[in-house]
Amino acid sequence: MSGLKRCWIIAAREVRIIAKDHSLLLTLLLAPLLYAFFYGSIYINKEEVNVPLAVVDDDQSALSRLLTEQFNNTQVIKVVGAKDVQEAQEMLNREEVQGYIYMQKGLEERVMSLHQAYIVLAVSVSRFLPPSDLLSAVTQVSMTVSAGVRLQYFKKKGMTEAIAMQETNPVSLDYRPLFNERTSYGAYLLPGLLMLILQQTLLIGLAASMAREKQERTLRELYQLAGDRFTIAFTGKGAFYFILYGIYALFFLTVNFSILKLPIRGDYFSLVLLIGLFIATLIPMALWLGSLFKSTLLAVQLMGFSTYPFFLITGYAWPYEELPFFLKAMSSMLPTTPFLQAYTTIVQQGGDLPQVMPQVAHLAALWLVYAVFLAINMKRIRRQGLV
Repeated sequence: MSGLKRCWIIAAREVRIIAKDHSLLLTLLLAPLLYAFFYGSIYINKEEVNVPLAVVDDDQSALSRLLTEQFNNTQVIKVVGAKDVQEAQEMLNREEVQGYIYMQKGLEERVMSLHQAYIVLAVSVSRFLPPSDLLSAVTQVSMTVSAGVRLQYFKKKGMTEAIAMQETNPVSLDYRPLFNERTSYGAYLLPGLLMLILQQTLLIGLAASMAREKQERTLRELYQLAGDRFTIAFTGKGAFYFILYGIYALFFLTVNFSILKLPIRGDYFSLVLLIGLFIATLIPMALWLGSLFKSTLLAVQLMGFSTYPFFLITGYAWPYEELPFFLKAMSSMLPTTPFLQAYTTIVQQGGDLPQVMPQVAHLAALWLVYAVFLAINMKRIRRQGLV
């Protein structure tokens, strides 16, 4: 019997095993789609809008009213009136607002005379996004209005509009985010999150399947179907997962990316090849990890626990360069690290496969490392008489 036919027989056997095991069935067939749509729906709007901000205006001037109006005109801020700082603070304590602004009496007079004036912004840091979004919006409005006031002042001094503009803004900052134009948290997080869901459900499902083989002592049957050849046995077992998760990946790139309005700026074919290599690298990793466990339950528990640590040390949530040395060493052993670096380059920065060849080589090296680890562990298991 040819090796290819044996691989398909083993892949068909894997389908039958999954069909009989409800936990594997839920993990491999339901969890990827459920998690992708559930977590994706949380960030579907990508940006915060109408964050309530209390305004205490003790100046009651044209300038303070202009500032209040401009705050309310931003997409982020929804202005809520407050008669004094005490009331605004109480509203903040009750979480009716996410912050408040205090404009002192004499604000317009000091600004018009080009003296320093203060606008106090207090924000709650009990949540992650609102304080940074409010600070960014308030700073932008304040700088814009301040520039307008300075421009009018210089024009009243007899300067032409061109000279007054130069005096108002001697250094022009041209700020253009290249990839995430709105600098939104959702647009940054979602592409990586979808791939993390793909990775973790594959690791949990395949590691649990391998642990089940060991627990129920069916590895001998697997080797018999493979003609007692290691490569045939585990190529066949992994083939089903490669096909299944390849389909999931294509589904995410078309359906989920379309629903969540996530652009793919780079070469689509390069992205498909990269994800294919990523899945191929995860398979020997999952098989090796599963072969270390004595029970399916333990495999599922530990692989489920690994999700958040994996995400944190891969350099997606925190810059890779700032990680401690020992965490960098651990991170370099995870396929997720080079994959997300290459994936971000293609999806968000418009790159292609030649631009990410160092990460591709890293993934290929990890595939070889985990295949060797699996082979060594399977020899140990065979010596113990479990196969």
